[in-house]
Amino acid sequence: MVAWSESTVTVAGGKVHVVRGGKGAPLVLLHHDIGTLDQLDFYDRLAQRFEIILPHHPGWGKSGRPQWMRSVRDVAVIHQELLAELKISGHSLLGLGFGGWIAAEMATMAPRDIKKLVVVGAMGIKPPEGFIADQALLSYIAYVKTGLHDKSVFEKTWGAEPELDVLEQWDIHREMCFRIAWKPYMYSQTLPHLLKNVHAPALVVTGDDDGIVPKSAAEVYAKSLPHATLSVVRDSGHFVELEKPAELAKLVTSFIAG
Repeated sequence: MVAWSESTVTVAGGKVHVVRGGKGAPLVLLHHDIGTLDQLDFYDRLAQRFEIILPHHPGWGKSGRPQWMRSVRDVAVIHQELLAELKISGHSLLGLGFGGWIAAEMATMAPRDIKKLVVVGAMGIKPPEGFIADQALLSYIAYVKTGLHDKSVFEKTWGAEPELDVLEQWDIHREMCFRIAWKPYMYSQTLPHLLKNVHAPALVVTGDDDGIVPKSAAEVYAKSLPHATLSVVRDSGHFVELEKPAELAKLVTSFIAG
């Protein structure tokens, strides 16, 4: 069993909630736009090899909600300041979906600070083919199910009918996405150019049935990062950590520890 601890750190005048656990080299893990569950098999697997630092994005989960925040790059700056407050160095970054975009922005801000970068189903880049799924056109439940190859994983994770507090959190998180990532929707026009200065080894992962972020976005990530490898997880959607936790944990562990 992994012992997880929780704390609150003041950054940029607001409170950021941080979950930590495991032992080993530091791995900063950045969650999806729908937030994060308190416990995941994927997290526990990674914590067997790394010290996991999992902050709730400002405006998400148990973190404060800065009224001034207006861009995804603002989130990245806050997380960079958080790592400075925690005196974390020599770390790797792992971002899931929306968190992949934040991780990529952080890597462009301080490319020499990170050991390795992993992005999974990352938003942040305009797909040359297809479109990033528009949350404004879908219900909360339909949006999450769109990100799953195996729809039964939804009920296993949240139940047939998600609790009211889960739906309320999804509503808050969605509003934050609209506030900071609406125009253009869920991508940055500058990020592909800035990624060219990130020389740390990078692993770009996508599910072969990602209904939220097209594979073509992952291909741009892999081309933009100078030292990137693209890996496709079969029979998986956008939420690879829910559908293929063991496979994804093995991929990440082999890449970072290798």
